[in-house]
Amino acid sequence: MSDWPRTVSLALTGASGVQYGLRLLECLLRSGTRVYLMLSQPARVVIGMETDLQLPGRQSELARALGGLYGAAPGQLHVFGEQQWTAPVASGSGAAEAMVICPCTTGTLSAVAVGASRSLIERAADVALKERRTLIVVLRETPLSEIHLENMLRLTRMGAVMMPANPGFYHRPTRVEDLVDFMVARILDHLEIPQTLLPPWGEPDADA
Repeated sequence: MSDWPRTVSLALTGASGVQYGLRLLECLLRSGTRVYLMLSQPARVVIGMETDLQLPGRQSELARALGGLYGAAPGQLHVFGEQQWTAPVASGSGAAEAMVICPCTTGTLSAVAVGASRSLIERAADVALKERRTLIVVLRETPLSEIHLENMLRLTRMGAVMMPANPGFYHRPTRVEDLVDFMVARILDHLEIPQTLLPPWGEPDADA
């Protein structure tokens, strides 16, 4: 039996907006959730462009670096390579309770929608769908073409949750981090993981 109350698979792909995925990783680890993390090669490139992080190349070193940065407990964060087919997420018997692709490129969206499974990220999403697990797709693209919309509809009909990176403003954000936290809070809500980043609609902000 697992020492962790819950396990979530998190995939970062090469869309702009890696801040959403990294902040979600931080919040998941802080909540005591075990995380199976997957980064595509384009995601590594975008992280270098959009953040000051210098990520090591090896998976074990990457797990230590991110685990140290976000305070992961021993054994809480596992990082898998794009072609690591022996990873638990590649099989229904080892799949996490939920999976989030954040941010998600339109290419990844398309591949998941047709079951391409060319990489571990795509295979893990395919497994989540076939096992009827929660799959949240945080698409980061605009404008959306008919192809994108059709793929989103196809996945929605399969049971996936389409959650485009579309932060609200009713909480009156004053920093970029507030916009990031808006989206991360909505993702955590759908994962049913308690969060204090954003109060529910109609409830006063505890920090106000």
